[in-house]
Amino acid sequence: MIYERQNYRERIERAFEHAQVVALLGPRQTGKTTLARSYVREDFPEANYFDLEDPVSLQRLENPKLALESLEGLVIIDEIQRAPDIFPILRVLIDRPGANTRFLVLGSASRDLLRQSSETLAGRIAYIEIAPFATNEVGMDKLHTLHLRGGFPPSFLAKSDQVSSDWRESYIRTFLERDIPALGISIPSHTLRRFWMTLSHYHGQLINLSEIGSSFGIAHTTAQNYIDLLCGTFMVRRLTPWFENINKRQVKRPKLYFRDSGILHKLLGITTRDELLTNPKLGFSWEGFALEEIIRASNAREEEVYFWQVHQQAELDLLIIKNGKRLGFEIKYMDAPKLTPSMQKAAELLRLDALTVIYPGSVEIKLSEGVTALGLVQCLSGMQDAISS
Repeated sequence: MIYERQNYRERIERAFEHAQVVALLGPRQTGKTTLARSYVREDFPEANYFDLEDPVSLQRLENPKLALESLEGLVIIDEIQRAPDIFPILRVLIDRPGANTRFLVLGSASRDLLRQSSETLAGRIAYIEIAPFATNEVGMDKLHTLHLRGGFPPSFLAKSDQVSSDWRESYIRTFLERDIPALGISIPSHTLRRFWMTLSHYHGQLINLSEIGSSFGIAHTTAQNYIDLLCGTFMVRRLTPWFENINKRQVKRPKLYFRDSGILHKLLGITTRDELLTNPKLGFSWEGFALEEIIRASNAREEEVYFWQVHQQAELDLLIIKNGKRLGFEIKYMDAPKLTPSMQKAAELLRLDALTVIYPGSVEIKLSEGVTALGLVQCLSGMQDAISS
């Protein structure tokens, strides 16, 4: 089955209305190249396409200014992180009088990892993160498959759970052995693999760098650097705590989540749904999966999403502050969630416009005024209305 990902194509079009360069950033194998090719017309000239993993394209760009200055219309440069010195050239080309060339650049590293090279394009470049499949793209009836296998297209679309699991093992190995070194980062693949597996047991928990470093036998500063790397390559999310002006001792450390549930499950040795449902990490897995889905459905930026916690008193799994609203989410893997004192305190102290308890069911349950339990599917269906209304 082919998913068109029309939402991304529309975002590319809108981005080009105010920027001469649009960067599609995201992990490898999320469909960036397929999306870019589907965006252009059928008569798009191959001369305007450069794949920097292809030796022929690399040779063509040995003198990038000479190779690019005669091209018109849209130019696509794939795997841009392999040649970051091209960014200053792009600025020269788009600033030429009468220039009508636009550039669509694709990269497997985050904006943070590319920042040093793209500073020269400030005000000229727009960023779009291309993530793995989300529920609203593949259909609400595929939610359980998406949760188990994750959203990377080859994993999600695999013929069986075992084929999906095998693909993710290959992906992890390639990421560690090829993609990380290609970014100029010299960390032995077996070292980062062990660290990655260690982190899988901290999924959904507060980051304790000293504890992680100690359990892995490295300094806490090294642990921080490794986590920065995995955040910068879209593998994990560091969720920032929110601080409210209240007279209470609030948690200051961030939380850590694997952004793709399929990658997490591979690291935890989970292949089938039966194995997932009996795994002690099921609750944390569901929390991370639902959290990513909600953030995606709300189109919330990194600076708009938080968690909140008061030591031994109250907590909130996800707080989205967007369009002047404060929306809170508690994520529970249980049959029938109930109102708790922690929820009541969060709603009151954070002055939430709404608090939604996400659970695996499908029946809407009114827990109190302003607090509602919803299935994840129902929550995602109404997310845009909740944000904009």
